[in-house]
Formats: sequence, C-alpha cells, structure tokens
Amino acid sequence: MVLAVSADADTTQMSWARDASFPFLFVSDSSHVIDNLYGSTRNSRTLRNLFVIGPDGRIAHRITPFVVLSQDAYVELERAVDRAAGVAGPG
Repeated sequence: MVLAVSADADTTQMSWARDASFPFLFVSDSSHVIDNLYGSTRNSRTLRNLFVIGPDGRIAHRITPFVVLSQDAYVELERAVDRAAGVAGPG
C-alpha cells in the first residue's frame, strides 16, 4: 500500500490526485503531526521524505530527502519495496 502524506489541504490533494489518476491514497497533515513524528520537518519546512513500511508495520527503509527528479531514487525505492516484501533481488 502506498500512502502519500502532505501538508497541503485535503481539497488540494483530492483535486491533484484525481487529475493525475494516482493509484494511491493521500493524507492531509496540515497540522504537521505526522511530519513531526517522522522527523520530516526542518527549519519549519516540510521535507520530501519517503518511508517504506514493512509488513510488520515498522519502517523498513528511509529515503531522506526523496529527490523526485532522480532516477536513482526510484531504483532505490523499488529495491527497498522488494526487500520489505521479501522479494529476492537480481543476481
């Protein structure tokens, strides 16, 4: 399951998710409760971080910050999801 958390208003996220047809859920964290719990706030700014949560409910991998324009970030994410799911990697 993928869950996107953003400080944006829920109406903004809903519109964006609908327009882009994202296949996952969004959560509005305008009060920054989740940001603070996961250490995703620095100097009053919310950072783009990514956490892979394992089947046991614990953080299995962190990508901080997550650089959306970097192909390497997506390769790292795919590997982290596979590891968390118990899928053997190549080689």
